[in-house]
Amino acid sequence: MTVNDIPVVAFFKRLLDPFMVWGLLILLTSMYDETFTGYYMVLMIITFFISSYIFEQTNIYRTWRNGKLLAYIRDTLVGWGIIVAILLFIGHATKLAYQYSEQVILTWFIVTPLALIASHLAVRKIASSLRKGGEARSVVIVGANDTGLKLAERILEYPYLLMEVNGYFDDRDQSRSHTGNIPLLGEVSDVAVYVREHNIQMIFISLPMAAQPRIRKLLDDLHDTTASIYFLPDVYIFDLMQARFDNVGGIPVVAICETPFYGVDSVVKNISDFVLAFLILVLLLPLLLCIALAVKLTSPGPAVFKQRRYGLNGEEIIVYKFRSMGVCEDGSNIVQAQKNDQRLTRLGAFLRRTSLDELPQFINVLQGRMSIVGPRPHAVAHNELYRKLIRGYMLRHKVKPGITGWAQVNRLRGETQDLEKMQQRIEADLHYLQNWSIWLDLWIIMRTVWVVLRRDNAY
Repeated sequence: MTVNDIPVVAFFKRLLDPFMVWGLLILLTSMYDETFTGYYMVLMIITFFISSYIFEQTNIYRTWRNGKLLAYIRDTLVGWGIIVAILLFIGHATKLAYQYSEQVILTWFIVTPLALIASHLAVRKIASSLRKGGEARSVVIVGANDTGLKLAERILEYPYLLMEVNGYFDDRDQSRSHTGNIPLLGEVSDVAVYVREHNIQMIFISLPMAAQPRIRKLLDDLHDTTASIYFLPDVYIFDLMQARFDNVGGIPVVAICETPFYGVDSVVKNISDFVLAFLILVLLLPLLLCIALAVKLTSPGPAVFKQRRYGLNGEEIIVYKFRSMGVCEDGSNIVQAQKNDQRLTRLGAFLRRTSLDELPQFINVLQGRMSIVGPRPHAVAHNELYRKLIRGYMLRHKVKPGITGWAQVNRLRGETQDLEKMQQRIEADLHYLQNWSIWLDLWIIMRTVWVVLRRDNAY
């Protein structure tokens, strides 16, 4: 979820609003027993382009996110009125108006703005309920100056942002920091420790540019966390990761370190993951059952091995694999699988070479814990080791871990014998986060098939 107003605004602009307008037109043609001809399809396409432009110009989405209910209703009605006027003009000028049912079009003109308003208000209500139910993202603000204070006021004013301010950090003493009911949690040097201990999700830095050395040190300290970092309102940006301009309640911020999956991209990623994982599991179900039975019969122990890994935002998840060893290690001292590893069973060695041991992780994808493409999850013990040794290591947990990833298709799979090899793998993971697109995911999936067939570094 991004800072930009849930990505609810982006969701309405790009997905829900157009589909609601189209859906109503299709529904009404059915209700009035009209045939949905190609002319109605032309009307839908024209309406999409006109409404996208008009609603942007009438500030419908800006008034929505600023919480001005009456202004939003007004702008929606005015905007839709302009759209109707343009459609009527085009219809009569091109003689297309005679191709449509008057009942359908008139009802569509009246019902659509009411449905748009109702859907927006419903989502606002749902978001407010989620916040009250404890679903809000935790926030700390670094700098108790005017900008930081105003940001906190906006977050409190707009509950649909789904944010909860834990407090401020400022080097000035409390007598000079007028933070109201929001506590002053400590100095700037205390931020990283507090963020790690309380698993803070969002950090807003409101320090003057003259404080650049302090900002640089703070960013270095925060590389060991999974928190999303934003600056108010300008910053020298270090190690960009999906950096972009954004706003919270109308206040401009710059995302320094953010997930690539927000708004429609998040919806596309999650849906594609679910659909592909479901289809793969259905198609491979007989193979999965045969492997599970073979593992159970050829060595003592469970067929499926469960191990704790770090998932999205560094939270622990349970990852499934077919057991390939005679032991099930999940403690504080886990040895990576090596070539000719004596712990491997005879069947387990085959499963690892062919990557068949990874197939149960498609269940993790269906559970929403993993993605098909993303940074490979490491054992918790390895995370705790390498997060202290490799700068930016934890940033790979800004997204769900994947069954395959950019590192795996670039000959960086298998054992990492030394720190340098792990460093290369992390650099590949961060490259994926910085350059993500749905096309990159498809390319990685196709490359994975080739890599698995070649059995590169698989043991």
